[in-house]
Amino acid sequence: MKGLGSSFRGASARARALCLIVYAAAMGWLEAVVVVYIRAILGIARAEGMPAANEVMERFRTRPWLMPTEQTREAATLVMLAAGRWRPRFGAFLICFGVWDITYYVGLYALLGWPSSLANKDLLFLIPPTPLWYQPVWLPVAISCLMVGSGLVLLLRSAGVRARGLPAAR
Repeated sequence: MKGLGSSFRGASARARALCLIVYAAAMGWLEAVVVVYIRAILGIARAEGMPAANEVMERFRTRPWLMPTEQTREAATLVMLAAGRWRPRFGAFLICFGVWDITYYVGLYALLGWPSSLANKDLLFLIPPTPLWYQPVWLPVAISCLMVGSGLVLLLRSAGVRARGLPAAR
C-alpha cells in the first residue's frame, strides 16, 4: 500500500510540502461539508452555534446509527493521514492534520458563518465520546499551527534542507 509520500519521488521537499498542503486543505473542506450535513441531521440550525456537549450527545442518541458512522469516518480520516522513514511520514502526517483542521474551520465559516469567534466552543472529536473534547475553537487551531510548523521542519530536515539555523538531518 502506498503512503502519502510515495508518489513524490524526485520532487523537491518544498513541492512535496505544497502537495501535502493542497491535499490536506481538500480533506478539511470535505470534512466541513460532512459536518454541515451532520448538523442538519441533528437539527442544529445553520446560524446556530454549537450546543453544549451534553445536548449534542443527546441529539446523537436520537439517531443511534449516526455516532458509530461518524466515529468510523473520523478513524478513516486518521488512516488516510497515516502515510520507510518515520521522519518524512510523520512530518507529512503533521502537515496534513494541521492544514486539514484549519481548513475545516475555514470551511465551516464559509458554509455556515460559524464559528463567529475563535472563542466559540466546538465538539472536537468523538473518539472516544467525552465532554473533554468540548473546547474553544482557538485550541485546535493553535495546535494545528504547531503541527504544520513541526511537520514542515521534519519534512524539510529529512530532505536535507536547512531552515534558518536548523541543522539538516543525517
